[in-house]
Amino acid sequence: MSELNKAQRNAVAELLRVSPVADELGRRFGAAGHELHLVGGSVRDALLGRLGDDLDFCTDARPEQTLALVKGWADGVWETGREFGTIGIQKNGLRIEITTFRAEAYDGVTRNPVVQYGDNLLDDLRRRDFTINAMAVSLPGHDFTDPFGGLDDLAAGLIRTPDSPALSFGDDPLRMLRAARFAAKLRFTVDKPVVEAMTEMAADLDRITAERIRDEFTKLLSGADPIAGLRLLVDTGLADRFIPEISGLKLEIDEHAQHKDVYEHTLIVVSNAIRLEGDAGPDFVLRMAALMHDIGKPATKAVGRDGRVSFHHHEVVGARLTRQRMKAMRFPKDVTSEVVELVALHLRFYGYGRGEWTDSAVRRYVTDAGELLPRLHKLTRSDCTTRNKRKAAALSADYDALEERISRIEAEEDLARVRPDLDGNAIMELLGVPPGPIVGQAWRFLKELRLDRGPLDRDEAEAELWRWAREHGHIS
Repeated sequence: MSELNKAQRNAVAELLRVSPVADELGRRFGAAGHELHLVGGSVRDALLGRLGDDLDFCTDARPEQTLALVKGWADGVWETGREFGTIGIQKNGLRIEITTFRAEAYDGVTRNPVVQYGDNLLDDLRRRDFTINAMAVSLPGHDFTDPFGGLDDLAAGLIRTPDSPALSFGDDPLRMLRAARFAAKLRFTVDKPVVEAMTEMAADLDRITAERIRDEFTKLLSGADPIAGLRLLVDTGLADRFIPEISGLKLEIDEHAQHKDVYEHTLIVVSNAIRLEGDAGPDFVLRMAALMHDIGKPATKAVGRDGRVSFHHHEVVGARLTRQRMKAMRFPKDVTSEVVELVALHLRFYGYGRGEWTDSAVRRYVTDAGELLPRLHKLTRSDCTTRNKRKAAALSADYDALEERISRIEAEEDLARVRPDLDGNAIMELLGVPPGPIVGQAWRFLKELRLDRGPLDRDEAEAELWRWAREHGHIS
């Protein structure tokens, strides 16, 4: 055993020694003649020095026995996972899940396990997805169990399966996505036999529900290094099963001819967006918009007489395709709408440097983006990936100028809450009309006027309303 491994094992033992909840729970189970082990991701994260407040345990006790042992001791108990052998509890701010040993099989059609309780720790660890998640520490004894070399794989940064990859993925195809997700989360390398099995068995992912795929993909894209995970999904063909638009980008050459293809450009944009996130942590909406921003290009590709490739209105097509794909993956409507809006707006900035934008255009840019404006700033900057240093500097300077111009106009006007200079009540009073379509039409006219000309004083706004009403026959 290396000194590093000794230090890591001692770190787990020390962690548990100073964790009175874990040891106290272990003593309760031991006094009743049952085993209790900290297991899976909790052990992995403890060894990596990042154990949080969620702890996973396994035991030979059945769920009803677990319930009896924690009754009166736990601060709270939930049984939502009882049919799968899991009892959840809360104690001193910790969220704990205790699951009966399993030696389960899968039905071969869905990913749903046919729960079969096991009677020993080894079988329970063997059924787990990866070796780095197949380690356990007993409580309260702190004996370390690692039958499949998970500690060595953790030190080597390697993702392997305890059993053969084909058997593991045949049981649960979702594990193929989890391999890519852990590659993104931990910056680990996926073992070659695992990659080969992922490639050969990619079609098995069709057995998984859209919701489960969505959840794994969201975690992957929110990982520390999603690029590695995305490449793995595309290279193995897994992406083709649920988000084929990403693989399709490999067929398209970027119009600037500065990138190998739009696929490579897209991965650069995602990386750039991550660097611009700041201290707030992963921003899934921004990352997803960066990933999807150019998916309209394959459908809009055109080659001109001069041989130049163009993708006119690809942002419009891309927004539509993004909505369709995210709907199919069962993303919440609010998340989908934000990503779609960013994809639709990501090209709006181009042309600003030619001096064509009026203050009205700037107001519309800010108003159309609304609360998404900070993300749109980041997405637009991320999309400037040209290798031409002079052009890159010019684009950056242009966007700096736009942001400064937005700040100047915002200081003069409340761009975040652009409203007509007359509200609905004033419109009804002046025109002598009841609530209805005319009021809405007048309100929209005045808002457009506000965007074009900026704030109007009361007399100007009333004069414009009267003019509009006469032109549309609402007054004589």
